[in-house]
Amino acid sequence: MDIWQQLLNGFVTAGTPINLMWAFVGCVLGTAIGVLPGLGPAVTVAMLLPITSQVEPTASMIFFAGIYYGAMYGGSTTSILLNTPGETGTMVTALEGFKMAKSGRAGAALATSAIGSFVAGTIATVLVTLFAPIVADYAVQLGPPEYFCLMLLAFTTVSAVLGASTLRGITALFIGLAIGLVGIDQITASVRYTGGIPEFMDGIEVVLIAVGLFAIGEALYTTLYEGRSEVSLNKSGRVHMDRNDWKRSWPAWLRGTALGFPFGTIPAGGTEIPTFLSYAVERKLSKHKEEFGTTGAIEGVAGPEAANNAAVTGTMVPLLTLGIPTSVTTAILLSAFQNYGLQPGPQLFQTSSTLVWGLIASLYIGNVMLLVLNLPLVGLWVKLLKIPKPQLYAGILIFATVGVYGMRQSAFDLYVMFAVGVLGVLLRRFDFPTAPVIVGMILGPLAEAQLRNALSIGEGHWSVFFQRPVSLSILAVVAAVLVLPQLMKLRNKR
Repeated sequence: MDIWQQLLNGFVTAGTPINLMWAFVGCVLGTAIGVLPGLGPAVTVAMLLPITSQVEPTASMIFFAGIYYGAMYGGSTTSILLNTPGETGTMVTALEGFKMAKSGRAGAALATSAIGSFVAGTIATVLVTLFAPIVADYAVQLGPPEYFCLMLLAFTTVSAVLGASTLRGITALFIGLAIGLVGIDQITASVRYTGGIPEFMDGIEVVLIAVGLFAIGEALYTTLYEGRSEVSLNKSGRVHMDRNDWKRSWPAWLRGTALGFPFGTIPAGGTEIPTFLSYAVERKLSKHKEEFGTTGAIEGVAGPEAANNAAVTGTMVPLLTLGIPTSVTTAILLSAFQNYGLQPGPQLFQTSSTLVWGLIASLYIGNVMLLVLNLPLVGLWVKLLKIPKPQLYAGILIFATVGVYGMRQSAFDLYVMFAVGVLGVLLRRFDFPTAPVIVGMILGPLAEAQLRNALSIGEGHWSVFFQRPVSLSILAVVAAVLVLPQLMKLRNKR
């Protein structure tokens, strides 16, 4: 009863006109930021930190939270309509969502994305309200061996599921792993693989690679190979889902939520792992496997979008209860707390309960705001498909260039972005998946650090991964992902 009383007080705090205004502005700005390729919530929150330093702490946190989960929806819009994810968490949405848009079902894809985001966000917020301390305590018990095995599971799942073959998927993954190694070694602080270029000392920005591979690569590939071809980009289809779409979507929403929330609470790669795992699960369980990669399967949009939003909400658990950020954006939110002289952790619930419960209540309000804002505008988003292709892709190039240049005002970043764009064209031309490159780049350095820490715990013995029940269980799943499909192929041949 004490929790519900605290939550009720939180709604009183979040429901004041000024806080509702900040929540609304955050949701609208977050959605707009998510739509623009190259700009993400982390960059936006970082840019706005100085501006909001004079704003009351609770209003400021509600504003930043609105940007955070608003960007997740906006990223899915461009993923579905233009195949250019505004956020790395919406990369998987582009796989089936863009195929649905080209098949004239953009409205259904956007609707299942919006409703799935609302369902997953609301369920995840209830879980945050009820079980934040319990989930955080469990996450703390996981050590480097378990984290490394989780990332290994992500690597194998991504490589096995995406692309024309497992070999192509693994090749793309290793390209990402190689890019992730550039910069300063996290353990020894030695510089490696920079080629003597000072700009590579801090590593290569994920935003550069994501925008280069998807936005720039898509624009260049279309110009080079599809410039004269007539495709069904102008088919808008119906704006809402029919009964069959609902029937296929709601189980995917629930499965995506169940996958996404736990991953949000642990530092294992943010929204990337649960979205890819959700896609793999939906592809395995679907009764319409022929739609995946061809006309687009609605489960392939519903599941990953739910996992994405549940994971985003889940990141609030370790941030508020332990002061541990599990994503780039929550790391910047942590610095925002510190700017106000607040240190997230177990004591925050006692010392600043008004702020904490106001922020949690604002998650409920923000989910409703996003649904009300975006569902009526689905028809407007669909009309983006009517923009002529030359102007459309020219606009993508401009937005991507401005967004990337705005991060550090570096011309060198633009050279890297366009070089990666050319790499994206080559990968797509020869049927290599591009998503494993991003996953390898993001998780590679984290996996390396966790591997070295795990071996330190085991005094150099690899047996440390087999002595712990959780890591052993995950390794068994990894083996199953790699071996079972091959055994099934042999069985079918026989």
